[in-house]
Amino acid sequence: MTLIVALGVGAEELFGWWRGEPILQNTPPSTEFIAARWHFGTNGAVGHMGWAHNYPYSDQNLNRFLNRTTGLDVDLMSYRIVELGSDEVFEYPFAYVSEPGEMELSEQEVENLREYLDRGGFVLVDDFDGPWQWEQLRTQVKRAFPDRDFVQLSIDHPVFQMIFSLDDLQGMADYITGGRIAYYALLDDHGNVVMLAGLNNDLANFWEWYEQPSMPLKPAADAFRLGTNAVVYALTH
Repeated sequence: MTLIVALGVGAEELFGWWRGEPILQNTPPSTEFIAARWHFGTNGAVGHMGWAHNYPYSDQNLNRFLNRTTGLDVDLMSYRIVELGSDEVFEYPFAYVSEPGEMELSEQEVENLREYLDRGGFVLVDDFDGPWQWEQLRTQVKRAFPDRDFVQLSIDHPVFQMIFSLDDLQGMADYITGGRIAYYALLDDHGNVVMLAGLNNDLANFWEWYEQPSMPLKPAADAFRLGTNAVVYALTH
């Protein structure tokens, strides 16, 4: 449940606090592409705000990159926090999920996840590492799709080659925790990727901090390229 708080002028939706800043809802412009960042149920510990990590700067920077490198009608502010358990989830064909290791979905969220993917939605899952967090994601997705499981993708899969041709996923590995990066996909009945999950990676960290001198250019560029490929794949499959 969100809170309503007056900050400056008018009332804004406040979802909590992250790094000392309020996590506020955004009202996006009417552009062709709007990314939905899912707000979902977590496993109970107070202060679990992993779903909001790097928000809103990573969202804005990815949109800026999309605007400059694709033909999409997208604006810096083309993003929105969306409750997974709400009907609004079906309004946005591309969704971003952060920190699925904290995920503990309600029955309504499980139902919406299943319907969202069955109706052609696409989810990019990011910012998780290690066997425990990986198993937590798999367990929650299995509740929606008990007859499906993730499959590991190789670098030559179309999702990594849509606009930018990626030659190596491991270039980002030295700048995140968790070890070797691996990408897994949940497929629909036609073999299309409907959920892309990056184990031991944190794309949004690169998206947010790419301008910092400590962030090497090649890994940050690969993170933007991967995110852009995922968006274009989602909108064309």
